[in-house]
Amino acid sequence: MALYVDESIRRNVERLGLGFDRYGVDPFGVSKDTLVAAYSPFAWLYRNYLHVSTFGMENIPKSGRSLLICNHTGGIGTDAAMLMTSLLLNDDQPRLGHGMAEYFFNTVPFANQLMARVGNLTGIPEHAELLLARERMVVAFPEGTRGTSKLYKDRYKLERFGTGFMRLALKMKAPIIPIAFIGGEEAFPIIFRIEFLSKMIGFPLVPVAPHLLLFPLPVACQLHFGEPMHFEGDGRESDAVVDEYVGRVKARIARLIDDGLAMRPAAFTRKMVVNPDDPTWRSVEIPARAL
Repeated sequence: MALYVDESIRRNVERLGLGFDRYGVDPFGVSKDTLVAAYSPFAWLYRNYLHVSTFGMENIPKSGRSLLICNHTGGIGTDAAMLMTSLLLNDDQPRLGHGMAEYFFNTVPFANQLMARVGNLTGIPEHAELLLARERMVVAFPEGTRGTSKLYKDRYKLERFGTGFMRLALKMKAPIIPIAFIGGEEAFPIIFRIEFLSKMIGFPLVPVAPHLLLFPLPVACQLHFGEPMHFEGDGRESDAVVDEYVGRVKARIARLIDDGLAMRPAAFTRKMVVNPDDPTWRSVEIPARAL
């Protein structure tokens, strides 16, 4: 039994419509009870600690397959946790975002099973294809560890994008939703990386932040969802064509990042202040407790 249950999470998990059986488990092994237990603390962090604001949630498809592509920041997965929490907290139409986990988690006892219970499968193309074929929503960070390991001095500079997500989107005829996460670079500012320790323990990244904790600072964060992007093809296109498509997605996310950075009043502001006379604020959702 969960120590803390967020009622919005509990209610919206019941609304997901994922074909849960009488034990509350879906065909991919996702557990309703585990979703509530895992996402309830995230919901508290989302509202009361990181004060997450969302922009453009109307761009998230209410049903059907889609591929959510976001910049990767902060070293400890704050971006993924808050992005997926925002999808479940969307009362208009909650969705479960399926993450593509690092292979490393397969080597950690019980981690693989726990990740699967909340919908995060090992990041191989076959898993993503199965999810999209069942009209699920897949979340990917094409920068990989290159994005999460960048130093604070390089914050919000996009690293090289992998191309696998684009071939997947083309093959599965899935729209791409570009997303910018703002705040992660300040919430966990990486001042250096312990490379030798990372290699010694086989962990993808051992980051060090000024506060010396593997926990984010209480920095207000924002998620900006762009309009769906559609591309023609079947996944067998030449590298040149795929690279051009990837470049378009990367450029769109870069623009969302620039707009998001310009919009927020200051990097360490604890809440966003809404100006009702400014049309750029019309799609904002501010958690009530953050005001």
